Amino acid sequence: MTTAPFIAARQMGYRYRINGNRPILDAVDLAVERDESLLICGASGSGKSTLCRTFNGLIPHFYGGILRGEIKTAGRSVAEQSVADLFDRVGMVFQNPDVQLFCRTVEQEIAFGLESCGLDPTVIRRRIGETAERLGIEPLLSRNPQELSGGEKHLIAMAAILALKPDMLVMDEPYANLDARHVRRIRTVLRDVHRSGTGVVICEHRLALTVPDVQRMVVLNGGRIVADGPVDTVLRRDLNAWGLEAPLPVTIGRQMNRTPLPLTVADLPTGAQIPVSLDTVHQPDTPVTAGSIVIEVNDLTCRVGEQVLLDRIDFRLRQGECLAVVGANGAGKTTLLRHLMGLQKPSAGTIHLMGRDIAGMSAARLASRIGLAFQNPDNQFFRLKVHEEIAAGPRVLGRHDENWIAELVDLFRLNTYLDRAPYRLSGGEKKRVAFASALAARPPVLALDEPTAGQDFQFRKALTKFLRRMRTQGLAVILVTHDLAFAEQCADRWLLMANGRILVDGPPRQVMADSVAMKQAGLTPTDRFVLTNRQAREVAHA
Repeated sequence: MTTAPFIAARQMGYRYRINGNRPILDAVDLAVERDESLLICGASGSGKSTLCRTFNGLIPHFYGGILRGEIKTAGRSVAEQSVADLFDRVGMVFQNPDVQLFCRTVEQEIAFGLESCGLDPTVIRRRIGETAERLGIEPLLSRNPQELSGGEKHLIAMAAILALKPDMLVMDEPYANLDARHVRRIRTVLRDVHRSGTGVVICEHRLALTVPDVQRMVVLNGGRIVADGPVDTVLRRDLNAWGLEAPLPVTIGRQMNRTPLPLTVADLPTGAQIPVSLDTVHQPDTPVTAGSIVIEVNDLTCRVGEQVLLDRIDFRLRQGECLAVVGANGAGKTTLLRHLMGLQKPSAGTIHLMGRDIAGMSAARLASRIGLAFQNPDNQFFRLKVHEEIAAGPRVLGRHDENWIAELVDLFRLNTYLDRAPYRLSGGEKKRVAFASALAARPPVLALDEPTAGQDFQFRKALTKFLRRMRTQGLAVILVTHDLAFAEQCADRWLLMANGRILVDGPPRQVMADSVAMKQAGLTPTDRFVLTNRQAREVAHA
């Protein structure tokens, strides 16, 4: 006698009311066992997050819309259960943790759900302590969640859900804003959670971080399931056609006809000839020649009370350069960006933009010189329609160019969203609106905070190509990112930061070769760098 799956969807379809007749999910058949480890992947807008929202009743009870077919959780239709009924059965951590955090301290945040379930205060205190230790967030318990970094907020949202000990844990883009150290910790926690008998469902674009840890993959494309099966089987399909990028070891393993496919660099045989190019240098059609200095930072220091957020930062950025600022959560990367935009005042030091000290510049003048896309796009939206948001800056600055805006709309795949409210879009769609808005006034400097978080493979390729083209026209680019593979392809230089200081300033390979600094910063070199170095050592010892 077999038991019914924990999650069961049959010919399920769904559309949001704001999407008219366009279905987000279409004829979905899916069964997920209670103790399963599953990856749901697909391009941006394929329906991943929407599908997960049906598991805990957010669809249809919170989001409304039109739900067709059947979706059951724990043997009962979600239409017959409230979100509260499923609260401690299916725990969901959203892509944007800000929507889940509303208490004054981290400790209160974790306690809130436990108190809602009526647990004894002694049990609540024990679970808070156990969860905080598990995620390494004990020092944050007395902090205000709104004062933490994006990655730290994600950890707090996870802690609040894990403390509930749900039957199934659903994670939407869990690694989007986390550094390598936190990614390793979260991956370990999720493996432990699964081994304890809890089901784990992960929605994530970056397959390299997920496929070694799951048993099964489901690929969505246009709201339909196009692949469903064991990891090794699905990875042999044409992932690019669905907006996904296979991990580098998988690509190499396919070329070498390996069975099973290697999922990590450690799985690849030593001494074997790598059949794909490991070169990361992708030159634009027109060579980029670094021009005059556009940003000069000297002895920049920021103190808040006894805490030093930035410690004597020095660097230069020239026309046509692309600089990636990398480091762990809380290293000072976003704080540095806020200083460049004049959003924070330094305790000491200077910042010169185009030869002028920004201390004497108005916010409007700075905004006309540096186009910024925030890590959380909601913090910069102020118009009711996407097309109004994109055009707002150019109109104010007298730089409105319909042809240029049309090109940006096409590049960032925003044609179908122009009359939508930017706040009502998905996380990835919001980011693309923010990118277009930052570029619409043609600023000489573009600053992007976590540009690839929540973005699929096709978009990453398009953004990389676009940035190369714009750099040939003199655009200077600053990337603040945890995505070292993207930074490796796009940036000439990296600033490696830790504890508010610059540890190394140099080309990507030089930075990653400094093992002491990388360890101090809590970062792990890219697979491409590791394989390149391994091949070089093997050749040297041959």
